[in-house]
Amino acid sequence: MTLYNMLSTVLSATTLGLEGVMISVEVDVAKRGFPTFTIVGLPNKAVEESKERVRTAIVNSGFTFPEAKIVVNLAPADIKKEGSLFDLPIALGILAATQVIPLESISEKLFLGELSLDGKIRGVNGTLPVILHGKKLGIKQIFIPTSNASEGAMVSGIDVFSLSSLTDAISHLRNEIALSPIKKIDINSLTIQREYEYDLSHIKGQQSAKRALEIAAAGFHNIHLKGVPGAGKTMMAKALPSIMPRMDEDEVLEVTKLYSIAGMLGGDNIVTTRPFRSPHQSISGVGMIGGSSDLTPGEISLAHRGVLFLDEFPQFPRHLIESLRQPLEDGIVTITRASGTVTLPARFLLVAASNPCPCGMLGHPTKPCRCGVGLIQKYQKKISGPILDRIDMHIDVMPVEHEKLTDDSKDIESSSMVRDRVIRVNEIQKKRFFGLRIKSNAEMNSHQVKEFCQMSSDAEQLLKQAVAKMGLSARSYFKVIKVAKTIADLGKSDIIESSHIAESLQYRAKDF
Repeated sequence: MTLYNMLSTVLSATTLGLEGVMISVEVDVAKRGFPTFTIVGLPNKAVEESKERVRTAIVNSGFTFPEAKIVVNLAPADIKKEGSLFDLPIALGILAATQVIPLESISEKLFLGELSLDGKIRGVNGTLPVILHGKKLGIKQIFIPTSNASEGAMVSGIDVFSLSSLTDAISHLRNEIALSPIKKIDINSLTIQREYEYDLSHIKGQQSAKRALEIAAAGFHNIHLKGVPGAGKTMMAKALPSIMPRMDEDEVLEVTKLYSIAGMLGGDNIVTTRPFRSPHQSISGVGMIGGSSDLTPGEISLAHRGVLFLDEFPQFPRHLIESLRQPLEDGIVTITRASGTVTLPARFLLVAASNPCPCGMLGHPTKPCRCGVGLIQKYQKKISGPILDRIDMHIDVMPVEHEKLTDDSKDIESSSMVRDRVIRVNEIQKKRFFGLRIKSNAEMNSHQVKEFCQMSSDAEQLLKQAVAKMGLSARSYFKVIKVAKTIADLGKSDIIESSHIAESLQYRAKDF
C-alpha cells in the first residue's frame, strides 16, 4: 500500500488590483473513499479546469497521478481565485504529498505558472506584482515561468528562478539539477531614448501650439487642443511622447505592473517607454475606467505616466467624459464591483482634441461655418465646465498658412532639441520634490503651491487682477500658478515673474 504524507502546503499568490495577495495551496491526498479531485476556496472556472491540466501534465511528465481522494484548498477562502497561475503549485503540492518530492523542498518558496498538457509551464499575468509582494513578505525564493523571466529580472534582493517545465521544477527540488537565479537587470539601462514616428519637426508652423506642448510635457500638464479639422491637432498629440523625458525606475515598475496584470506585456515583458493610449469614442465605461469582473485596469490606468489622447473629445459619451473627474484631480481611480474594491493609479497626461463646432469651421479665416447657433451650443455643452476647469491648458490651433506648409526650412526645432529642455526641467522638479510622492509641477496640491511657487510682487498683482476679471475658480487659480511655475522653470527662473503669469493665463479656458 502506498504511503502518503497526507497534507502539503505550497505558497502561491494572486493579484487584487495592483497588489499581490499571498495564497496558501493546501493539498490533502488520502487513501480513503472513492478517487476524486476537488478544489475549494472560491475558485473560478479557470482554476476549476486546472484539475485536468494538472492530472495530464503529471502523467505526461513521467510520474504517477495518485488514485486517491484529493482535496485542494486555496486559502484564505474569502478571496476569489482567478486565472491559471495555481496549476504549478497544485501539481507540486500533490507530488509533495505523495513523496515524489521532499516536503521540506517546497517550504519558504513561492510558485506560480500555468501547466500545458505535456508538462510545459506557460506564462501568467500579474507576475511582477506577485514577486514584489513576495519580497515584501520576506520570501527567499520565487519560481516563475520562463516567459515571465524579464519581470523577475527587474526585482533585486530576492532569488527568482525561471521554469520551463514541471520536470525541471521536480528535478531542482529533488536536488538532481541546480537551477541558477535569474540575472538581474539595470532598469535604467533599458530606458533608452528611442526613435519616434512623429516628430515636432514634421509639423509646419503652429509655434504657439508647439510651445504649449513643451510646457505640458515639462510639467505634466493636461492640455486641450481646439481647432478646425486638418490643423494638425492629432499629429501634435502623437508627437508629444517624443519630447517627454524617459521614465525612471519607479515609473517603469509601476507601469509594468499595470500591464502585467492586464496581460498586455510585449515580448520583452518590460514597459520601458511612456504609454500612449488613444481609445476610440465607442469605448465602454469599463474599457475606459477599468473594473471588469476581474477588476483589470482600463485605458486611464494603462496610460499611467504617459499620454491619454482623446481625439474628437466631445464625441465621447457624456458619462465617460464626466468619469474622468476623479482621475484628473487625484491621479488614481477607485473601482467598486461585486467582486471587491481596488484603487489603481491613473496619473496620465490628458491630451483632448476637439473641433469648435460640428462642422469644424467655426472661426476658420476663409471657410464659413454651416452650423446654427443652437447646434453649436449643444455641441459645446457636451464638455462640462468642471471638466474644462480640470484641464490645465487650452490652446486654439489655427489652420496653417500655405506658405508655411511649403516651407522646407531647416530651422524648425526637432523633438530632440525640445526634449533636452524638458529633461532639464524634469531634473529640477525631481530635486524640488525629493522625498515627496509627487514628480511634477502639475501634481502639487494647494499647500505645496504656496511652498514651492514664490512670485514677484508684479506677478501677484497681475494674478489678482486676472482673478477679478476672469472669474477664476480656486482650482483655476492654482492651475495658473502651476503652469506659470513650469514656464519659469523653462526660463531658468527661480521666481515666477509677471511674464510667466501672463503666458499661463493665456492657456485658461474661455468659451469652449
